[in-house]
Amino acid sequence: MDAVTYPNEKVIAFVQDYFIPLQIPFDAKPQSTDFNIKWTPTLITLGSDKKEHHRTVGFLNPDAFIANALLGIGKYHFDSDRYPEALTFFEKIISAQPQSDSMAEAVFLRGVSSYKNSGDPQPLKEAYETLSSQFPDSEWTKRAYPYRLL
Repeated sequence: MDAVTYPNEKVIAFVQDYFIPLQIPFDAKPQSTDFNIKWTPTLITLGSDKKEHHRTVGFLNPDAFIANALLGIGKYHFDSDRYPEALTFFEKIISAQPQSDSMAEAVFLRGVSSYKNSGDPQPLKEAYETLSSQFPDSEWTKRAYPYRLL
């Protein structure tokens, strides 16, 4: 990622806008043990609570990196019960990165966040419908399967 992703201008701007980046060697102690690092690159989204909210292992091209990082930020807000903020980041993936591998999870979490924010179950059903039509074999479609009954 040092040769392709990190030097990309979009990635640099994105990281500067949203993160306090820390790059450490995969075998650095005690971090590699503390965070259970087994392979490189391992990207971990930590919150100010020092808890892990998202993890990715392996190479990501610049667009995939940004979509994945947006997902991590959204999950941080989701885990912190800040559903409107989480929705903002899930929507960014859905509107700007529709071909990304993060898309199906973003659709699922958008539905759950919308439900938790409003109490209206309709976004859960809409999430299932979107997932079943666009990502029929996704694990996120399978997880949303019960929502078809709403």
